Amino acid sequence: MKPALSVIFFTVLSGMGYGLWCLLGIALAIGAYPHAGTGVLVPLAFGFVLVTAGLLASTSHLGRPERAWRALSQWRSSWLSREGIASLLTYLPMLAVAWYAYFGSAGFGLRVAGALLALCAFATVLCTANIYRSLKTIRAWRAPQVLPLYFMFALLSGGLWLWSWLLFTSKGATGAAFPLALLALAVIAAIIKFDYWHAIDALPANTAGHATGLEALGAVRAFEGPVTEESYLTREMAFVLARKHAARLRQGALALFAVLPALGIAIAVLVHAPWVAPVVAVACVAGLFVERWLFFAEARHAVAAYFPRFRG
Repeated sequence: MKPALSVIFFTVLSGMGYGLWCLLGIALAIGAYPHAGTGVLVPLAFGFVLVTAGLLASTSHLGRPERAWRALSQWRSSWLSREGIASLLTYLPMLAVAWYAYFGSAGFGLRVAGALLALCAFATVLCTANIYRSLKTIRAWRAPQVLPLYFMFALLSGGLWLWSWLLFTSKGATGAAFPLALLALAVIAAIIKFDYWHAIDALPANTAGHATGLEALGAVRAFEGPVTEESYLTREMAFVLARKHAARLRQGALALFAVLPALGIAIAVLVHAPWVAPVVAVACVAGLFVERWLFFAEARHAVAAYFPRFRG
């Protein structure tokens, strides 16, 4: 499929913001966050900017953005509708956390608000991933690796920015547990992503038999082509990325979102170097933009089987 930049920005930026909120909320809920007041408000506000920018970017992909609110009414059957509701609900515990932090309250109320923030952020990422996993017409998105990767990338990217903030605001070392957890997350995400790429490479090509559901009856072919010239479907659904380009982009994405962060975290743990954290956070974000572009570009919609002359 042809990647849409608005959707790429939405999934990467909002995922990063929700991942940051989720980790911050968990830390507040268990009483493990080392700061109060401004130390909570700054990362909370940064997450707000990321989430809001991502949500606004998603509306630019719509033909009539002013009607986006209508999607919220289909929550019984649509993951897109559930995602919209979950994303809006997440603002409520975020505001509660901000209120408690601003007035210096660090009691039970802040812990409950933090737990709700983490839960709502987690639910929103779940809905986002299921939007793509629910599409039976795109086999690459039905892969079991898609859901855990969405969570891992959200937590990794958001966690790197939260770690950066903690390094620059703490007088001494912040401890090795959190950065080592992020390092493990980067390694596991890289392994699962590599397995995902291997799995989609092994998928058979889309055929007219698969697209129509008649492949069990034998070879199926169209009597004549559905169109005689390029159309919206051929541009959007029959987009094909050359294998040689995909291989290079995969290597670049893997280096940026996993290898560089892992090396940077290892260096920062061994030698106190706070400047490393934002550098690897930026590298991770760049890698996720490439990874998400590939996620769409390498997907094969079943309808592409009807347009063989426009592929390649």
